[in-house]
Amino acid sequence: MSAIIKIEGLGKKYVIGHEKNAQYETLRDSLAHLARGARQRVRHPLSPNPESIELEEFWALRDINLTIEAGDRVGVIGSNGAGKSTLLKILSRITEPSAGRVRLRGRVASLLEVGTGFHPELTGRENVYLNGSILGMSRREIRARFDEIVEFAEVERFLDTPVKRYSSGMYVRLAFAVAAHLEPEILIVDEVLAVGDASFQKKCLGKLGAAHSEGRTVIFVSHNMQAIKQLCNRGVVLGAGEMSFSGSAEDAVDHYLKWHNGSGGITGISETLEQLPEDSVFRFDEISLTQDGEPIDQVDNGKPLEISMSYTLFEKTRGLRVYFDCCDVEETLLFRSFHDEDSDSIPTMHPGSYRSRVVIPANLLCPTTYRIVFRAGIHNQRPLVPASGIPVLLSVKQAGRYNRAYLGDTFRAKLAPCLDWKTEPLDAAG
Repeated sequence: MSAIIKIEGLGKKYVIGHEKNAQYETLRDSLAHLARGARQRVRHPLSPNPESIELEEFWALRDINLTIEAGDRVGVIGSNGAGKSTLLKILSRITEPSAGRVRLRGRVASLLEVGTGFHPELTGRENVYLNGSILGMSRREIRARFDEIVEFAEVERFLDTPVKRYSSGMYVRLAFAVAAHLEPEILIVDEVLAVGDASFQKKCLGKLGAAHSEGRTVIFVSHNMQAIKQLCNRGVVLGAGEMSFSGSAEDAVDHYLKWHNGSGGITGISETLEQLPEDSVFRFDEISLTQDGEPIDQVDNGKPLEISMSYTLFEKTRGLRVYFDCCDVEETLLFRSFHDEDSDSIPTMHPGSYRSRVVIPANLLCPTTYRIVFRAGIHNQRPLVPASGIPVLLSVKQAGRYNRAYLGDTFRAKLAPCLDWKTEPLDAAG
């Protein structure tokens, strides 16, 4: 394969203004400021007083270097304000870079916001031809794919209605259908797909996935980590305008979630506990995860995992609950376990030091990364640690009984319980 996009030292700078803090001043100072700015106000009567504005340089992107090969499906990940949309606008030639350069080889189709390239007064039919022309397609090419576009967008009934009357969902259906069916070499798609309903999003992801088999290059921005892992073979993580990671899609998602969640691995638990705010009722003293009686940095899913939580209670408390949530990296709750879940009535605990231990059985966790969040609270009253809990990223490696004969298979579920099956021959009938 050869490079279809090459980004070298890319930077984008904006100049933003801040209004200076208003200060008390004398009448003489006010008159002087009015005279000083009179000429500017005559020439630009609607502009703010230039003396009241402080200018600041803001780098939305800085020193981005990236090479994308033909046929790559690249997921761009980052928090709001990380520079993702700015990068896509530069790649789409909507805005010019302030530093560095971008080399693109091939026709580019972009879907960066709802109704990109649409004219609100024109009908859906007219906008298909207009948008196709903007993307560089001839009228003959558009006509040849017109029926496919309309069928995919599912807007045939409203094809001759001005698009200003379309809902946002109808807008994005038609806009995506045009961009995806006009066969560009490079397809750039922003988070706009979030506007569509679940079935349409699934259809779009399928279309983007099919682009790989056709040799097209896809650049996809999304906050849906599962979609990134499903669709993309590469991932790029942006933070504060800089590229913090480039690698496989799986590794990029893990990198982003570790940074985004603000949680470290198992070894950082002690430091996290020391930084918790003090509470008059409860204190976490120690949290440990062990296998075979030894502290671990990575979990072997073929062995039981023991979780131990030590804590101090400063006053008599009814309904104390010490527990943890087991989530996937997208923060979907998989299960929750309480220290008192086998109690028949709400217990009362007296002041003192305690240790609660629980075992997660072998062959339950998949070889992936989980987010374990430790919590404590008083039932129906209040949490005893911050509402965000104490998050820990738990890396699990494959060593258990699950499908050992088919190690090449990927784990599609969230958990991998190894259930006891029995297979026995039955006597043939007759």
